Amino acid sequence: MNARILHGEIITNRLDDNRAYDGVRTRRVLAFFIDYLIVGLLSIPFAILVLLLGLLTFGLGWALFGFLVPLVALTYVWFTLGGKEQATVGMKWMNIRLERLDGQPVDGIFALIHSILFWAANVILTPLVLLIMLFTDRKRALHDLLLGTVVIRTDR
Repeated sequence: MNARILHGEIITNRLDDNRAYDGVRTRRVLAFFIDYLIVGLLSIPFAILVLLLGLLTFGLGWALFGFLVPLVALTYVWFTLGGKEQATVGMKWMNIRLERLDGQPVDGIFALIHSILFWAANVILTPLVLLIMLFTDRKRALHDLLLGTVVIRTDR
């Protein structure tokens, strides 16, 4: 066991250390805005390709515009949140990362499920998804509770 004593408490796991959750809500919101700015910027070159494809196909290719941003966002999540650092670029800048409570690493498929569940829950239960973070232990959102994940600080 890799236990340590912190302020008189025995901490056996970094996920049990309350300091790992200080400021996580604010950092998650800021990371969200950073990541969607990045997704928006990454979408521009693909939008130009779809525009040209639409011109070549007399407008048929423009139907791809409806799938463009979600595909770019899901690809971004797969390679960042599903990567070895388990964090998107925005999350890295905010010094947070996604952790599974079962100790397994977050892979690409799990990262996609996490992201899709977040957006699906927002469509159905808009305010509840984030309001739940005010009342749960470890400042977990609805999709975190359903998937058994937490977001922790990496600088603690």
